[in-house]
Amino acid sequence: MKKMAIVLAAGQGKRMKSKLYKVLHPVCGKPMVGHVMDVVEASACERTVVIVGHGAEAVQSYLGERAEYALQAQQQGTGHAVLQAEPLLGAEEGTTIVICGDTPLVTAATVQAMLTIHETSGAAATVLTAELGDPTGYGRVIRGSDDGVQRIVEQKDCTPAEGAVKEINTGTYCFDNKKLFQALAQVTNENAQGEYYLTDVIGILQRGGERVLAHCTGDEAEAIGVNDRIALSEAERFMKERIIRGHLVNGVTVIDPSSTYIEAGVTIGADTVIYPGTLLRGNTVIGEDNIIGPQSDLTDTVTGNGVCIKHSVTDRSEVGDETTVGPYANLRPGTKLGRKCKVGDFVELKNAVLDDGSKVSHLSYVGDAKVGKDVNIGCGAITVNYDGYNKAVTEIGDGAFVGSNVNLIAPVRIGDGAYVVAGSTITQDVPENDLAIARERQVNKPGYAAKIRNRAKLKKEKKDSSS
Repeated sequence: MKKMAIVLAAGQGKRMKSKLYKVLHPVCGKPMVGHVMDVVEASACERTVVIVGHGAEAVQSYLGERAEYALQAQQQGTGHAVLQAEPLLGAEEGTTIVICGDTPLVTAATVQAMLTIHETSGAAATVLTAELGDPTGYGRVIRGSDDGVQRIVEQKDCTPAEGAVKEINTGTYCFDNKKLFQALAQVTNENAQGEYYLTDVIGILQRGGERVLAHCTGDEAEAIGVNDRIALSEAERFMKERIIRGHLVNGVTVIDPSSTYIEAGVTIGADTVIYPGTLLRGNTVIGEDNIIGPQSDLTDTVTGNGVCIKHSVTDRSEVGDETTVGPYANLRPGTKLGRKCKVGDFVELKNAVLDDGSKVSHLSYVGDAKVGKDVNIGCGAITVNYDGYNKAVTEIGDGAFVGSNVNLIAPVRIGDGAYVVAGSTITQDVPENDLAIARERQVNKPGYAAKIRNRAKLKKEKKDSSS
C-alpha cells in the first residue's frame, strides 16, 4: 500500500518569543522538523507534503528537496492546514501519516507500529495516543465500548468527565487518504477556538460507521509538542537521554551521562570512553577505543581509532589513529592530523596538515601549514601566516626540527631533515638537511648589570621624592 505523509509546520510559534521559526528550533543539534522528517523517511513514505506558513522560505531552505510544499496562508487550525495538501494528495490511494513538525520525540519504531495496526485492521484512521499523569492542555481520546476511538475532544471543549481522561492525543495519525479528505470537507469551526480541528475528522469517521483505532505509546516523551521554551528544554532533555542510551547500548562508555552532551548526528565507535563535561556536535564521527574528555568540545570532527582528546576544542578537523590532543588545544577548521601525532597544551592549529608522527607539544600556533612526517615543532613556535590582507603557506619537510620560539614568516619552506635553531626568525627557505640560525650574535658586557640596576634605582628614588 502506498504511504504518504503530511507534516504540519505552518504555526508561527508566538510563545517561543523568538525570531527563529518554531519548527527550526534545534533539539540536540537538529531542527525539530528535521527529526520529524527522519521519522517520515524511515517509514518509507513515497510522497511527503510539508504545510508551511510563517517562515515558509526558511523551512523550505532547510528541507530542500526532501519534501513537497503547500502554503497555509492563514492559520485556521490543523484541519485547515491538512486541507492545503488536497491539491497534491487528494487523488492518491493509500495511507497518509499526519504528524506535527514540532514533535521531535516521536520515533520511527512507534510510527511503524501504528502503521502496522492501521493497515492490518483496515481502519479508516489510527491515532497515536499516550497516557499522562497530568493531561492538561492536551486533547482527550474518548473510547467506545469496543475500545475504538469515538472522538477526540480539545482541552477547551472538554466536559468535566472528558477532562478527567488521562489518554491524550499526540497529534500523530494514520488515515486512509481518500477518507481523510472526504471527512475534512465536513469539518466546521464551531468550537471555542473558532478553528477547523483535524481531531473532528475522528468523530466524523466514527459516526459514518468507519473504524477508528488508537496505538498508545509506552513513552510519554513522544507526546511532547514544543510550543514554548520550557517544552523545548524538556524535549532536549529527553532526546539527549535517548541518544546517550543508544550509544551505551552500542558499546560506548559514558562516565557521567548527566554532564555529557551528544547531538543527534554523532557516531561513536565501540569501547570509546566519554568523560564528563564533553560536548559532541554536528556530524562528528568518533572511532573505536578513543578517550574523549574530560571537558572537550568536538564539532564536525572525525577521529580514527585509539585517539585521546582531553580538555580541548576541535572544529571541522580530522584526527588520525593513536594521536593525542590536549590538554587545552584548539583545532580550528581545516586541521588534519596523521597517525601518532601529538598536539599538546595551548597549541592552536588552523588549516594545518600534520603527517604521521609529527609533534607540536606546547604553546605554539601553526596555521596554513603543511607539515611532513616525524617533525618536531618546539615550544612557542609560530607560523606567521597573515600580513593583514592575505594568508600564506608554510611547508615543513619530513624529519625537520623547529626549535623553541621560532617565527616562520610565510611563505617559506623548511626542507626535509632541516634544523631551525631556537629563537630564529626565518624569512627565507631552508634547504634539506641545512641548519638555519637567524638571530643576533650574543654580546656580554662585564659588570654592566650592576650599572643598569643602580640607574633604575636612582630613577625610582627621584620619582618617589618628588611625589
